[in-house]
Amino acid sequence: MEQSHPIRSAVDKVVGAVTGDGGPAEIPGVPNSAPPSLEEPTEPREPLPPKPDQSGPDTFSPTGQPTGAPQAKVAQDGAYLTTAQGLRLRDTDHSLKAGPRGPVLLQDHHLREKVMHFDHERIPERVVHARGAGAHGVFRGYGAASNITKAAFLGKDVETPVFVRFSTVIGSRGSADTVRDTRGFATKFYTSEGVFDLVGNNMPVFFIQDAIKFPDVIHAAKWHPDREIPQAQTAHDTFWDFAGLHTEATFHTLWNMSDRGIPRSYRMMEGFGVHTFRLVDAEGATTLVKFHWKPKLGVHSLVWEEAQLLGGVDPDFHRRDLADAIEAGAHPQWELGIQVFPDTPEQTFEGIDLLDSTKIVPEELAPVQRIGLLTLNANPANFFAETEQVAFHVGHLVPGIDVTDDPLLAGRLFSYLDTQITRLAGPNFAQIPINRPHAPVNDMLRDGFHQTAVHRGVAPYRPNSLDGGCPFTAGAAERAYVEVPLEVSGRKVREAPASYADHFSQARLFWLSMSPVEREHIIAAYTFELGKCYEQAVKERYLGVLANIDSVLCRQVAEGLGLPAPAASQPLADSPPSPALSQIGQTWPADGRIIGIVAGDGNGNGDGDVAALGAVRQAVLDGGLVPLIIAPTGGKLGGTLPVQRSFVTARSVEFDALLVAGAPAPGKDAYGARDAKAAGGADAPVDPRVLLLIAEVYRHGKPLGGWGTASQAFSEAGVPAQAPGVLLGDDGTSVLRETLELLGTHRVWDRFPAAASLT
Repeated sequence: MEQSHPIRSAVDKVVGAVTGDGGPAEIPGVPNSAPPSLEEPTEPREPLPPKPDQSGPDTFSPTGQPTGAPQAKVAQDGAYLTTAQGLRLRDTDHSLKAGPRGPVLLQDHHLREKVMHFDHERIPERVVHARGAGAHGVFRGYGAASNITKAAFLGKDVETPVFVRFSTVIGSRGSADTVRDTRGFATKFYTSEGVFDLVGNNMPVFFIQDAIKFPDVIHAAKWHPDREIPQAQTAHDTFWDFAGLHTEATFHTLWNMSDRGIPRSYRMMEGFGVHTFRLVDAEGATTLVKFHWKPKLGVHSLVWEEAQLLGGVDPDFHRRDLADAIEAGAHPQWELGIQVFPDTPEQTFEGIDLLDSTKIVPEELAPVQRIGLLTLNANPANFFAETEQVAFHVGHLVPGIDVTDDPLLAGRLFSYLDTQITRLAGPNFAQIPINRPHAPVNDMLRDGFHQTAVHRGVAPYRPNSLDGGCPFTAGAAERAYVEVPLEVSGRKVREAPASYADHFSQARLFWLSMSPVEREHIIAAYTFELGKCYEQAVKERYLGVLANIDSVLCRQVAEGLGLPAPAASQPLADSPPSPALSQIGQTWPADGRIIGIVAGDGNGNGDGDVAALGAVRQAVLDGGLVPLIIAPTGGKLGGTLPVQRSFVTARSVEFDALLVAGAPAPGKDAYGARDAKAAGGADAPVDPRVLLLIAEVYRHGKPLGGWGTASQAFSEAGVPAQAPGVLLGDDGTSVLRETLELLGTHRVWDRFPAAASLT
């Protein structure tokens, strides 16, 4: 059956909206499921229900038994404030005192409980991946992997609940979303056979080959210990000192310096299992695989200036984007794929060592086979209880999936359990609702902090007769987990295989696979990061690393640093490009993209007709995108059209495209003392903040459309009317149609000329 073109489908929806088909959609971001009253509510009532986009963990007991309880019944309930023991309270604003001005009495049990709990509300943040966002969803297996694995959740049309957490690596919980960094992509599958955690990143390789170096690379990448700066970035001496001395980090570092290091959205980000895993079929035959997540919306990134602006304008940009998309019904989707390799004794493929986590297998050599679909369809009801307390572990496996001898994976198998004991205060973290398996648990593990299962029986050991022998071990017929019985031999040494010594050939492959504009971005990233280092020796040493990737890359970065470009210390690899590594060259759906619509004050001051604006807004909604009206002030244009952003609060980095209705006159607050962006604008023909929006959108390569007198605004902003991706028309709906076409490639790449040496 022929598939429809995703962008054409969106355009067709717009046409339908213009003709009256389709219904309205809500703008995401509403705080609660019911609007507040102007006055403080005083009539007791039950808690408000969650918003339609929110969901909590499914209601299973601590031992993995479905309880059948509605999710609302495991949340706090009741119309009246109580203590933790259920005692209703008359007052929570005043301590118990000896008279209104007297000393506070020690007997105030409510004060003690309230402050005590507050004092202990925070738990240790993750050492890495502290800054994260999560969502609930469902995974549906295609059955395409059933011939190589007996994992039940991968069977045809089997649906499995999941919880996914995205994160940055280096920064603390209070850092910004849009820093240049690797992103975590961790998925918890609540399968019928137990929990399976696929704990990966948005990059398929890692900095190191052996987990024993993990503390070193993280200590180097984190802030300097004397000042605890810089936060959430690698643009400093200790990281580049390490990376220049441990050149096995070269390939991952190049991924970070590419556009992959600053994704546009979690929804537009690939995921990788990083390691090679072993799949086992029902007969015990084995296959080696690498896991991939392929986003339905394509792989897209920010440009560097956007990332910098967002760090100040909206440091929560990625978590907000994810939550808003789910709330708006633009549910993010990824296909799970695998690269398949024969399980040979050498565990190599086409000369590539499959146990080396600093290497990839190009997709042209081993195509990614799609085996299932992940859809995120619900936001957490409580960030702490779910996103912060979710505990992943690469050792959470199910029958049909086994690990390999990757030394980085071996260390992770130890580390994840160890860290949960500290973060979540003991060994019973699996009983926290978000971590509970959806399969029966009978583990004979007892007691410890936060033991919430009420165990029965008297014999938590095996073998026993006092509990009738229960629990019993299972055999293969009962789908027990059985490790693959591999032969193991060798001398006890602290060494790496010779294949691990190649640190540059795949980095060169990546560089040669980039388009000219992507190469320009990589050069700029290296120049910025190394330029923030203090020590000249650190810069010079890393230029030597870049010389072993490509002479043009090295020379361009050296010029930016004002240093000579060294020669390569070894012959450069001759690698054919891998088009799959580039983010440019394909067309993707525009679902859930943010469209800014700039208008005047609704009184005919350069804003066009309010009814026409409403038609454009509705067309955007019915096209599966999110429109945000931008006007001089908040409120409603013409008394009917809601304004989501004002000239004060709007900034271009929030939008994927900008539509301009006319040439809005300066707002009443267009003077520098009120808003520096509007300095000198009181007597200007167009509000300076609108001109800034237009100029930034143009500079960042985003589609820019206008109608009416918008050409005047474009001219005032210095934007050529004939430039690529600048759309002028007679009405907003026709301009929107062309805008949707351009959004399929994410940016107007023709606006980014590259140096001749890179083309």
